[in-house]
Amino acid sequence: MLSIHSLSDASDERLSDYRDLTDVALRSRREPQEGIYIAESLKVLERALLAGHFPLSVLTSDKWLEGVQDVCDRFPDLCADMPVYLASESVLESITGFHVHRGTLASIARPELPPVSDLLQRARRVVILENVVDHTNVGAIFRSVAGIGADAVIVSESCADPLYRRSVRVSMGTVMQVPWTRAGSWSELISDVTSAGFETVALALTAEATPLDVFSENPPERLALILGTEGDGLSPEALGSADHVVSIPMKGAVDSLNVAAASAVALWALR
Repeated sequence: MLSIHSLSDASDERLSDYRDLTDVALRSRREPQEGIYIAESLKVLERALLAGHFPLSVLTSDKWLEGVQDVCDRFPDLCADMPVYLASESVLESITGFHVHRGTLASIARPELPPVSDLLQRARRVVILENVVDHTNVGAIFRSVAGIGADAVIVSESCADPLYRRSVRVSMGTVMQVPWTRAGSWSELISDVTSAGFETVALALTAEATPLDVFSENPPERLALILGTEGDGLSPEALGSADHVVSIPMKGAVDSLNVAAASAVALWALR
């Protein structure tokens, strides 16, 4: 059974996980340090539970309580005695810093990330994100990975957090279903990838790049697609470590797509 608590004081210490959610810099540091992430909406909470992630608490209003109960009833082992904090919409907004129009937030314990080598064992298509710093782009790339069918994602040390609230929301919760991990140094990552039998494919605008439609006619059996940061693209180190450099042919004086859109195009072509 859920443990339901009606709260009217936004300063209640039990609500500390939900404070200052609009402060991206603070939350990006705090959540990994404290081993939590925030799931926004019943749909995302359901995906977290389907992935076996352990919910620490839920913050919602009376309007959404029945929906929370319905979701948690399907996962009694995970939700047993989970505290549910009920508050008015005005109190919710004063706690979080924004209007919670999706009705429900949950604090979830972060799962332990696997080593890169474990993630690669059964994979054939992997996406590597180097320094992609926009949470919206990270979430959209995960959604493309899940929908088009790559096997895993590896994010670099300075890449945005896939479990940040905005990433999770944009991914429609697919961050929980796609296997992923965070790498250490770039040299160690490339060593792990190549040792596992992958050929690395950098998506970049260079004079020597092979057009994607040409490269996709005979792609490697095990392929790691490397995508770079917004604006500057891949670093010289990443480009230099790639076995292949590929570009998406463009028209209309447009040189490239947004990294999330480019990931979908490339994943479709190389599926």
